[in-house]
Amino acid sequence: MTAIAAAFAIATLSAQTPARAPDVIYVPTPQPVVEAMLDLAQVKATDVVYDLGSGDGRIVITAAKKYGARGVGVELDPALVKQARENAAAAGVGGRVRFVTQDLFTTDLRQASVVTLYLLQSLNERLRPKLVRELKPGARVVSHVFNMGPEWPAEQTITIDRSRVFLWSIGKR
Repeated sequence: MTAIAAAFAIATLSAQTPARAPDVIYVPTPQPVVEAMLDLAQVKATDVVYDLGSGDGRIVITAAKKYGARGVGVELDPALVKQARENAAAAGVGGRVRFVTQDLFTTDLRQASVVTLYLLQSLNERLRPKLVRELKPGARVVSHVFNMGPEWPAEQTITIDRSRVFLWSIGKR
């Protein structure tokens, strides 16, 4: 193998390997739950929806396609980011959404008006201070299945297809 071929192989492998092991395994959110999450957050065209752990991109793609919102998918796995970009292009919303290979704990959330999550309660609880610190008053946080712990009870909880969906709003500071 030539040095150039070896460098290309290493670059290709590293482009497909997450920088660190993901905190959760990827499980796609069922489309009816995606719709319910976005409806519960009352997403509108002026919103910027950030999906932390965005997988194949379905939440921000749906937000762009159904509501005209802009979106950012944050995903640790480069292969899923590539798939999400392809899915956005196929859905015709590639200009309204972007997908980044980043750690959700270090991503700047200040532009988000809606944040969606399908993580674990322990991860939600770790994220809570960051959400409260970085999101503007009025921003909404929606989580599929997992809440934020007893210190931050959800303002609203719904059940869709036997899945719970939780909503919180960032208050005035």
